[in-house]
Amino acid sequence: MSLTVEFLGAARTVTGSLHRVHTEHARVVLDCGLYQGRRRESYQRNAELPVRPDEVDVVVLSHAHIDHSGALPRLVKNGYRGPIYATPATRDLCAAMLEDAARIQMHDAAYVNRQIEEHGSDMDPVEALYDLEDVATTLSLIVGVPYRHRQTIAKGVDLVFHDAGHVLGSAIVSLDIDDAGTTRRLTFSGDLGRRTSSLLKEPEIPKDVEILLCEGTYGDRNHGPISELDERFAELVHRVVARGGKLVVPTFALERAQEVIYEIRRLLDAGKIPAIPVYVDSPLTLKVTDIFRLHPECLNASHHALFEQGQSPFDFPGLTYVDSVEDSKKLDLDDRPAIILSASGMCENGRILHHLKATVEDPKNAIAIVGFQAQHTLGRRLVEKRSEVRIFGIMHDRRAEVVVFDGLSAHADRDELIGFVEAVRDHGKLRSVALVHGEPESLDSFQQALLDRGFTDVRVPEPGDRFDL
Repeated sequence: MSLTVEFLGAARTVTGSLHRVHTEHARVVLDCGLYQGRRRESYQRNAELPVRPDEVDVVVLSHAHIDHSGALPRLVKNGYRGPIYATPATRDLCAAMLEDAARIQMHDAAYVNRQIEEHGSDMDPVEALYDLEDVATTLSLIVGVPYRHRQTIAKGVDLVFHDAGHVLGSAIVSLDIDDAGTTRRLTFSGDLGRRTSSLLKEPEIPKDVEILLCEGTYGDRNHGPISELDERFAELVHRVVARGGKLVVPTFALERAQEVIYEIRRLLDAGKIPAIPVYVDSPLTLKVTDIFRLHPECLNASHHALFEQGQSPFDFPGLTYVDSVEDSKKLDLDDRPAIILSASGMCENGRILHHLKATVEDPKNAIAIVGFQAQHTLGRRLVEKRSEVRIFGIMHDRRAEVVVFDGLSAHADRDELIGFVEAVRDHGKLRSVALVHGEPESLDSFQQALLDRGFTDVRVPEPGDRFDL
C-alpha cells in the first residue's frame, strides 16, 4: 500500500493546522488547530471540522498554540475519545490555553451578541465552539511523551518527538510507519523556532527522514537582527512617552509575551527606555509563565540557570501582571503613559480588543505588532495601516501609530528554514517535501529555493489535497 497524507488545514495559509496521515492500519491526525481570519468564515470553518471523530484513530499535537491545538475540544465535543499525544510541557500548557480559549469564546460571544442587540450590526449572533467540560474531557485524553522517546501510538506506527525550539514544549513529529514490512519515517516540522532564541534551545535535526512536511511561514524573507529591533523599540517607547500616550502590544500568551517581557527588561536594565509602568494584561500569560518554571528541559542554558537560582527573567520593578477584569478596565481609564501587553496575538479575541478599542483612535498612542498576522485578522489590518478597522463589529478610525517588528518572531526565517531542510537531507534519505503553514507567496518562494538547491520533489499542497507518498 502507499502512504497517504491529506492536507486539511494550514495549506497555503498559516492557521488551522490539521493534516491526516493514512497508513495500512491507522488514521493519524497531526494537529487540530483553530482557523483564524474573517469572523464569519472562521466560525463556520471551526464549527464544521474537516474530520469526523470516527475518521480518526489517534491525534499527535506539535505544540500548544491555539492555531495548532485550539480545535481539539471541538473534535472531542463531536465525540472523539481516542488518545492525543504531546510533550509533557505541551500537555501542561494546553490545560491553561484551552480553558482560556473556552472562556474567551463564551465571553466574546456574549459581548458581541450584546453589541448586535444594542447598536445593530451586520454580524450574525455567535455561540462558543465548546465549553469547559469539553476542555476537561480533552485534557483527560492527552498522553505526555518526552523528547526522543519512542512511543507506539497505533499498529505499525511509532512516534518520536524532537525539540522544535518554537515555543515551550514544541515538537518536531516523526512517525515511523510500517509500510508492507519496510519502515518509513514521515516527519512533520510543526512550527520551527530560531537558532538564536533568547529563551529556548535551537531546533533539533531528526535523522532518517524520507518524507518531510515543513512549515514555511517566513519562506520568502529573513528577520532583522535583534540589535536593530532593540533600537527601534526603544525609539518607539520614547516617542509614545513624549506624546503622553500608551503603547499597546498584542502578544501571544505563549512564548511571544515572555520574549517581549524579557526584551523590555533588557532595555530597562541598559537604560535605553524610561521606567514607565508595564502591564501584562493576560491571566493566561501569568499561568503560562509559571509553567516555564516546571519545564527547564525546554530552556536554553542561561535561563535554565536563572530558574535554578530561584530568579525569573520575567519579573522586574514596574512590571504588573493584571488578572481581574476590573483592573483590566482601569488601564484604559488611566491617562498616564504605559506599556500594555495583552492577548490575543492576532487581535481576534480577548482583552486586547478592549485596549485597542480604547486607544486606536488617538494619535498619541501606538500599537507594536511583534508577531505574524494572518490574512483577514484585525492584526493584519493594523499591519496594513488601514484608516479604519472593525472592533467588536463597530468601525473605528485608526489614528494610533502602528509599528511592525519582525525580529522577535518565534518562527524560523527563510535562511533557517532552508538550512533545516538541507540538514534533514544530509542526515537521512529525504525524497519528498511538502510545504505547509504559510501564505502562497512565502510557500512558492520557499519551494523555488529548495528546487534551486537540488531538491526534486517539493510540493505545495492546496487545501484538501491528498498526496500518495
